[in-house]
Amino acid sequence: MRNAVFAAFALLLSGTAGALLVGGSLAAPQMRAVGEPPRGLPFDAVRIDRADGGQVAAWFARGAADKPGILLLHGVRSDRRAMLGRARFLIDAGYSALLIDLQAHGETPGEHITFGFKESDDVKAAAAYLARRVAPRRIGVIGVSMGGAATLLGDAPVQADAVVLEAVYSSIERAIENRLAMRLGDPGRVLAPLLTWQIETRLGIAPIELAPARAIAGLQVPVMIVAGLADRHTEPDESRRLFAAAREPKRLWLIEGARHEDLHAFAGVEYEHRVLRFLRHHLEDPRP
Repeated sequence: MRNAVFAAFALLLSGTAGALLVGGSLAAPQMRAVGEPPRGLPFDAVRIDRADGGQVAAWFARGAADKPGILLLHGVRSDRRAMLGRARFLIDAGYSALLIDLQAHGETPGEHITFGFKESDDVKAAAAYLARRVAPRRIGVIGVSMGGAATLLGDAPVQADAVVLEAVYSSIERAIENRLAMRLGDPGRVLAPLLTWQIETRLGIAPIELAPARAIAGLQVPVMIVAGLADRHTEPDESRRLFAAAREPKRLWLIEGARHEDLHAFAGVEYEHRVLRFLRHHLEDPRP
């Protein structure tokens, strides 16, 4: 009995130590040099002032004078370059495009990744910048994974005229459970509290503040939710939950065979057709 108790205690201790290491790595900044804008696209490098005195690194491409602007938001551990494929077809369609590095990513400074919470300040600053650059035209947002979460989280969702959300987690608890289950099988889900309890200690954010499925009710503009049916990071029922909580008008597109990956690269022309149709309807059609 004594040996069994000792073994259980040792397992708990090692599991907790492991969880601390994992928690630290998940929130570690992912800053890197992004470099000059790619040739062949009409980008200017810009810096956008943030409310806290910091600056958001970005690329801006001015489109046709009569066309809206689109803010493009990358996922976790990535940077603005991940959104270049989407930028290309949007620019070809005449839209202005703004690609940013979210805080603690790329060339935008930050102490920790916060899974969309502090990143939401970058989104709001960038949306306001884009609105000024394309006024009086409307603006849209395409946010991928954490970028989509950042569109919804914070004091209120971003002020835009239409939003596309791709593979956005429903709650941080569920996001952690999914990732543990992928690595350890379903029993791994029971270890999720060892990571969840660190969020407030490390980041100063209560887990309830990392709940896009709750925050989406405050989004008062048209929304299109896109996800992969084979996604194990953000499972299809989470996307359905976001869709159910969203206000009308709304659309849901679940892509057969797609995982937690670049959905534009996966679906190609169909992605471009569906997203452009949504954006044109809500950003270019005359206001009611």
